[in-house]
Amino acid sequence: MTLTDQPRSLKAVRGLSDNLFRITAHGGGVLVLALMTLVGLFLLIRGAEAIGSAGTSFLTTEAWEPNSGRFGIAAVLFGTVTIALIAIAFALPLAVASATYISEYAPGGLKRLLTGIVDLMAAIPSVVYGLWGMFWLEGSILPVAQWISTYFGWIPIFAVTGFDPKDPLATPTVFTASAFLAGLVVAMMVAPIAASIMREVFAQAPAGEREGALALGSTKWGMIRSVVYPFGLGGMIGGTMLGLGRALGETIAVYLVISPVFVIQPHILETGTNSISSLIALRYGEASPFELSALMAAGLVLFIITMIVNFIAGIIIARSRSGAAS
Repeated sequence: MTLTDQPRSLKAVRGLSDNLFRITAHGGGVLVLALMTLVGLFLLIRGAEAIGSAGTSFLTTEAWEPNSGRFGIAAVLFGTVTIALIAIAFALPLAVASATYISEYAPGGLKRLLTGIVDLMAAIPSVVYGLWGMFWLEGSILPVAQWISTYFGWIPIFAVTGFDPKDPLATPTVFTASAFLAGLVVAMMVAPIAASIMREVFAQAPAGEREGALALGSTKWGMIRSVVYPFGLGGMIGGTMLGLGRALGETIAVYLVISPVFVIQPHILETGTNSISSLIALRYGEASPFELSALMAAGLVLFIITMIVNFIAGIIIARSRSGAAS
């Protein structure tokens, strides 16, 4: 090779269809980012008046009285996080069990049927889940909540103010419209989303590692624990966090089953809780201009929290083995 030799440069010649696809894909990505930015700017501009008036007390005040100058989202933010965590606590094991059975144990015909059912459940409108929770689940869950409070009431979050388990005339109405009920309703909405993601991830586990584990004498369950779950860990975490993003922003289902209060309610079995999305749905129709600005500010906080959760979920999935494989 002489000093005058130069490496030959190769240029790919893309056809019309490739260029159209490239432009469409890039345009779609830019459009989504632009829309999300515009939504955030809209909420920021509309809520600037309330944020400027309340300052940092907007995040620490429990009461919601914008027209009297005393308002904040401390109570509703606490309720939002509480309901979301309860939902994830129930949805995560349900989603993992469902995804494991569909991916690893269900025969072909049943697998296709269950996959369709799970995907269909993810598409059911939230108002349907809310009506189900209000008319059926609430009455069915009261004895369970009462039992939990009776035997585990020594744990602060399971204590219920004014409930005496030794009183035979104690009314169960103190357990209605609680964060526990709202969390169960939201869990039924989150579980199908998380289960769909986990099922896809489990199915991508390398066949060679599966066969190697079985060849070394592992049982089917042992192979799942040693191969499928470690491979799909990123998808399990990411799917759960995407479900958490859905739980944080749920509106109608929570609005239908809770009894709104504007105090921090640490007792999840007790009547009364709230969430940011339900607050907006409850007060939007009769809000004054200033209260509307306060609602927009609350929506901005929820928007930021949801974006952060989904962003972290995307990073976890992308850095996992399953995300890299896809």
